[in-house]
Amino acid sequence: MKKTHIALLVLVVVAISVISATFLDFSTYETFGSASKVPGKAFHVIGFFDKGKGISYDPKVDPNQFTFYATDKSGVQRKVVFVNGAPPRDIDKSEQLVMKGYVKGDAFYCNGIQMKCPSKYKKDMTIGESS
Repeated sequence: MKKTHIALLVLVVVAISVISATFLDFSTYETFGSASKVPGKAFHVIGFFDKGKGISYDPKVDPNQFTFYATDKSGVQRKVVFVNGAPPRDIDKSEQLVMKGYVKGDAFYCNGIQMKCPSKYKKDMTIGESS
């Protein structure tokens, strides 16, 4: 094998490794507890909006930030600070939240929220019914 072929092969392997590492950074879902072990590193956390504590948002102070509380799948509750705009519409009606962000101190700083809302098209059917 020629030296240029070996060099190209090594370059391709390095390029694939770098691309894989970039995309695998957000590939898994974590809990607040596991995200707390690596402060500052970005994670996806699946959780549920705590309706009892509501939303704290004052557009006069900072229109790009609001806070709320969420509970992850392991039952850990944490203050979430969304730093990327106004509260998403109907966040309080969502079934589940996927929050992208990092832990800093006592809070989870989130720069992206994906909401799973209840389906308005879901039809409850009992056995024996046809559509």
